[in-house]
Amino acid sequence: MNQLSELPERDLPPARHRLLKEHLMTEIRREDQAARTRARWLLPALGAGAVAAVAAVAFTVPFGSSSAPAASKEAVAVLEGAARGAESGVPYGTIRDDQFVYIKSRVARMHQVNGGPEKLDPVHTREIWNSVNGSTSGLLEEDIDNNQHVVLEGWQDFTYRDLAELPTDPDEMYDWLCATSAKKVDDEHPDQDEEAFVLFGDLVQESLMPPDVSAALYRAAARIRGVEVVRGVKDAMGREGVAITRQSGRVQVQMIFDEKTSAFLGERELDEDGTVRGISAILDRAIVDKAGQRP
Repeated sequence: MNQLSELPERDLPPARHRLLKEHLMTEIRREDQAARTRARWLLPALGAGAVAAVAAVAFTVPFGSSSAPAASKEAVAVLEGAARGAESGVPYGTIRDDQFVYIKSRVARMHQVNGGPEKLDPVHTREIWNSVNGSTSGLLEEDIDNNQHVVLEGWQDFTYRDLAELPTDPDEMYDWLCATSAKKVDDEHPDQDEEAFVLFGDLVQESLMPPDVSAALYRAAARIRGVEVVRGVKDAMGREGVAITRQSGRVQVQMIFDEKTSAFLGERELDEDGTVRGISAILDRAIVDKAGQRP
């Protein structure tokens, strides 16, 4: 357990206490996921040939698709546009292990205060710095509730080095999505295609990867059953785009893309009544030399 579990709760302002609890619970869930997906931790040490061998092993992992139809033609077109945009993006150049992936966003989340009704946070700034190879602690800074500044140690499921080792072939990437997300399927979360879509969304939202890997990820997502398109969706900055989404139970997560450039804008989460439970907008991704440094 990292320093999160050692931080004192007494005398914390409500906003800071709530965010601390949220990140601690997230860390616990992610540690459990890491224990059940041991294959992921092998990736940083593998070369291209070994990754291909891992992909071949992944073919043996049972992965039964849901009864949902194939992704809609509109969704496939949006994801293909995003893949082409990733391929034509400007490379980040040589990236050192001692550097950090920096991501800045604007976010708001639903939360409950003092046992009262849930409400959506004001949209606020979130900045995260993650070690390129995971060898150094990262940093998370987030302003919430009257611009109170909250600083906590960061975390990451997949380092940049992990992601750089993933397949650049869409079919192999799809197999990796299936094999990795299948570990999350249980009685509470039986929809295996949905778990693949959730993993895809997590990777797109707050990580950075080489252009060819990113392109393969978008094309792999087009193979997930049940993926559809919703138009006229706005991110946390009010930028309008087209969203790909997949309905799962009472929650719908919408991944928003610019219709002209195909760039990923942000994410919106709705409940069954159409109430926004979370919203974000990605503002910047960069490589910096130390945690806390801005481009």
